[in-house]
Amino acid sequence: MNKELPAGYQAMLGLEQFVRSSSLEHSLIELVKIRASQINGCAFCINMHTVDARKAGETEQRIYALSAWRETPYFSAEERAALALTEAVTLIASHHVPDSLYEEAARFFNNQQMGELIMAIVTINSWNRIAIATGLMPE
Repeated sequence: MNKELPAGYQAMLGLEQFVRSSSLEHSLIELVKIRASQINGCAFCINMHTVDARKAGETEQRIYALSAWRETPYFSAEERAALALTEAVTLIASHHVPDSLYEEAARFFNNQQMGELIMAIVTINSWNRIAIATGLMPE
């Protein structure tokens, strides 16, 4: 895609740079990216972001348990709120984002961080769709 549509690819990289430079913890961003990628079935992004999560200090146990985060004690209340918002935004066509879920996340994140979190979720969902649509495979 970079060769075929360089301007579009650069625009996506701009979104990615915005997310990377946000005030959110890098490890939280990686958890969000992995969880959205799991829901979307994007093997390329799951592979990439589990590697990046390890580099950011995530443990194997938390990465392995991420798809069942509600059933484990491994995630903080803040992380749980971010993961719930990730799932709601990723599956927005199913149930939209309930006000109660948004309000729960807003307990942990200020207005700027809520915007950054939503941008992180939207960006990884876009990358997932690009990777899946173009048949990218993990290395």
